[in-house]
Amino acid sequence: MRSAVSALVLLIALGHPAVAQVAPAPSADLAGSASANPLLWPRSTSPAALTDPRTEVFVEELLARMTVEEKVGQMIQADIGSITPEDLRSYPLGSILAGGNSSPGGNERATAQAWVELARAFRSANAAREGTTVPLIFGIDAVHGHNNVVGATVFPHNIGLGAARDPDLVRRIGEATAMEVAVTGADWTFGPTLAVPRDDRWGRAYEGYGEDPEIAQAYAGPMTLGLQGELAADRPIAAGHIAGSAKHFLADGGTANGKDQGDFIGTERELIDVHLSGYQQAIEAGVLSIMVSFSSWNGVKHTGNASILRDVLYGPLGFTGFTVSDWNAHGQIPGCSNESCPAAINAGVDMLMAPDSWRPLYANTLAQVRSGEIPMARVDEAVRRILRAKVKAGLFRPERPVEGRLEVLGSPEHRALAREAVRKSLVLLKNDGVLPIRAGANVLVVGAAADDIGQASGGWTLTWQGTGNTNADFPNGQSIWSGVEAAVRAEGGTATLSPDGDYETRPDVAIVVFGETPYAEFQGDLSHVDFQPEQPLAMLQRLQARGIPTVSVFLSGRPLWVSPEINASNAFVAAWLPGAEGGGVADVLVGGADGRPRHDFSGRLGFSWPRDATGAPLNRGDAGYNPLFAYGYGLSYARPGSVGPVPEESGITAGVSSVADYLVDGRVVEPWSIALQDGGGQTRVGTEAAVASPRGLVTMAVVDDLAQESGRRFRFAGGEQQHAIIWGRAVDLSRQANGEMALSFRYRVDAAPTDRVTLAVGAEDPASQHGLDLTPILTGAASGQWQTVKVRLSCFRDAGADLTSLERPFQLTTSGRMTLSVSEIRLASNEGDAICPSQ
Repeated sequence: MRSAVSALVLLIALGHPAVAQVAPAPSADLAGSASANPLLWPRSTSPAALTDPRTEVFVEELLARMTVEEKVGQMIQADIGSITPEDLRSYPLGSILAGGNSSPGGNERATAQAWVELARAFRSANAAREGTTVPLIFGIDAVHGHNNVVGATVFPHNIGLGAARDPDLVRRIGEATAMEVAVTGADWTFGPTLAVPRDDRWGRAYEGYGEDPEIAQAYAGPMTLGLQGELAADRPIAAGHIAGSAKHFLADGGTANGKDQGDFIGTERELIDVHLSGYQQAIEAGVLSIMVSFSSWNGVKHTGNASILRDVLYGPLGFTGFTVSDWNAHGQIPGCSNESCPAAINAGVDMLMAPDSWRPLYANTLAQVRSGEIPMARVDEAVRRILRAKVKAGLFRPERPVEGRLEVLGSPEHRALAREAVRKSLVLLKNDGVLPIRAGANVLVVGAAADDIGQASGGWTLTWQGTGNTNADFPNGQSIWSGVEAAVRAEGGTATLSPDGDYETRPDVAIVVFGETPYAEFQGDLSHVDFQPEQPLAMLQRLQARGIPTVSVFLSGRPLWVSPEINASNAFVAAWLPGAEGGGVADVLVGGADGRPRHDFSGRLGFSWPRDATGAPLNRGDAGYNPLFAYGYGLSYARPGSVGPVPEESGITAGVSSVADYLVDGRVVEPWSIALQDGGGQTRVGTEAAVASPRGLVTMAVVDDLAQESGRRFRFAGGEQQHAIIWGRAVDLSRQANGEMALSFRYRVDAAPTDRVTLAVGAEDPASQHGLDLTPILTGAASGQWQTVKVRLSCFRDAGADLTSLERPFQLTTSGRMTLSVSEIRLASNEGDAICPSQ
C-alpha cells in the first residue's frame, strides 16, 4: 500500500484543489530505503500530442467496447519462439516480441522476407479473431541497428556512440534503424538504452553511452526523435518510424559489483543525480514506452516498486506512455512466479513480458482481475496507456507503405552512416608518430579478429550473445582487414593478412587487431577487468623486438586493463565494438597520398580507463579518482600527446573466477575442480593428467580435442555410485536459467554405455541432484566423433534442482560401463539448439 505522502503528492500533481497548497517537507534521503519521495524528483512531461483529444476519445471508445478478457490480453507479451499465429485466434494478446535468440522458424539466419511473412502471419491471425480487434505491437531489440536480421546495417554499440559525442549522429542512426525495422514488419524497438554503467565488470556496460549521465542526457532526445519522429496532435508517427522504449528504468548500470540484474545500493539522491540519466529527455521527446529494469534498489525489485513506477514515473516525471517489464522479470518479485504476478501490475507495470509463460500468466491474471486482486481501474489505466501508444505508433492505420521494401536493409546510405559512426567513435589513447600510416606502405594486418565482423559487432548481433557468426552472415558488411586492405591499396601500398603475425616480407608497420569475443548479459559479467588472452601481447612483443612499428586496434565492450599491450604498441586505438563497417577504422588509420590524414580522430572516452585490473568502480568525480586515462581523454592528429611507459602492476592475483566456464581450452577454470567418485569415496583431481576414483571404478585421462590436451576422458568400469563431477563453491544460476542459458559441452563416445547415464547439477547433498537422462543421446551417437550438446538450465530447474545454490554444475553418473570424452564445458546461449532430456 502506498504511503499517505505518496498519495498526497499524486493529488498535487493532478492539481487537486483540496490539496493544491499543501507542500510537505521531503523525507530524509537515507541509504537503505527503497521508497521514493516524489517531491525530490525533477519534473517533466510527455508531449501534449501524445494525449491529444482525438486520440483520447478514440481510446476511451475502444476501451468501452473491450471485454475483460481482451483488456487482460493487451497487458501480456509473448515471444515468437513460444507462440504461433494460430494461438492468437484464442488468446487476445496485445504484443509479441522476438527475443535475442528468437527468429522465424527458429532460424537465426532467416531471410528478411521471412521476417516480413512472420509479422504478417501474426497480424492476420490477430485480425481474424472474433471480438474487438486491437492491433498487435511487435517488439524487437534493435539496439545497434536492426541487428537481428541478416543483411541489415550494424552500427557501433552505444559505448562507441558515446565516445563520438555527436547527438545529431545518434538521431540519424535512430532514423536509419527505424526504417530498417519497419521494412521487416516490426513496430517497436527496445531502445534507447539509458543505462549509466558505473562498474565496468558489468556484462552490459557496452549498452550504455558512458559512465556520466551527461552523455545519455544529450542523446536520449535525439535517439527518440530519430526512432519515432516528432509526435503530432491528431495523427500517428510517420511511416518508416517505429515506437521506442527507453530502458532499463532504473539504475540497471549501478548494481553492486556490476552484477547483472543486481541491486543498486544507494540513496535516492544518487538515484536521481546519476541514474535518472536521460529519462526526462526521452519522455519530453515523446518516447511511447519505458522498459522497467530487472534490477533492484536497496533490495526491492523495480518491477514491484510502486513508489518508483506509479509515484515517480507517472507522477513528477509526467510519463503518459506505457511501461513494459523485462524478460519474465515479474517472476523475480517475492510472492510471484513467471505464471502469476498481480504485484507487478498493481505496482504500475502495464505490460508483462512473459515470453514462454504467457499462457498461464494470462489465465491467472484474468482470474485475479475477476476476483478484484487486481482492480479493474488499474487494468483500465494500463490498457489505456497501451492503446494510446498503439494509436500514436500508427498501428490502427491499415496501410504499411514501407513494409517489404527490403532494398533499404544495408543500403549504401545507411552503410555510409555506420562508417561515419565508426570513424567518430574511435579513441586514440597513444600515438608516438606511427599514425597516420603513410600512403604506399607495406602493411601487415595481424590477428584473427581483423577479419571477423562478428567479433567487431559483439553481442546482440544476429543472436543474443553474438556468438557463432561468420563473415558470410554479414553480406553487406566489411571487416577491419578488408577496409584496411582497400585503403592501403587505393594509395599504392600493399597489405597482408596474418592471423598469427608471421610474414615473409618485412612490413613497414603492423596493425594488430584483438580484443573481447562477443557476449551479452550473464556471460559478460566479470570479477575483474584484466584482458587475459596472452597471444595478442606475445605477437605485439615479437613484432616490437623485430623493430616493426605496431598499431593496436582494441575491440572491447568496456575499458579493460591492457597496460602491457599499450607498452608494446606504438599507437593504441580503443575501437569498442564498431560493427560491420570496418572501413571506418581504415578511414582514420590510413593517410592519403599527400601524407595528410584522410580523417582525424575525434572520439573521447565516455568511460575512465583503469590503471589496474581490479575492476573497482572508477568514475569521474569519485574520491581518489586516478585513472590511467581520464573520462573525456582522446588524442588526435591535431591534438597530439606523449604517452610514456605505463605501470604494469595489475593489482590482482593470477587466475579468474567464473560462474559460466568450467573446462575451457583444456583448463579447469577457477574456482572449479574435477572429482571422481565411487562407492569408496571421492578423489579430487589436481594437475594430474591421469587419476582414478578411490576404488578405481572411474578413471580420468587427458585427451586432445580442439587443441592438444583440451579434453578429459572418463572411463566407468561399472558399479554403484560412479560419478565424474565438476565441483566448487555454491553459485546462483537462477538468472541464467530464466534467460534460457544452457549447459554446453563437447563429447565423444569412445565406448557406448551399458546402463542409464544421467547428467545432473546441484549441491553436494545427493537429494539435491536431479539428473536428466543422456542415455538416448550417447547410445545414438557415432563412436569416436566429437559432437556438441546443450541442455537448458531451466530443464534442471524444472526437474527439481536448486539453481540458487549450485555446487556441482556438471555431474555424470552411471552404474554401467562407459568411456566418454568431454571438453569445453561451459554455459552457452540457447540459440534454438538446446535440448531438454527426460528425467
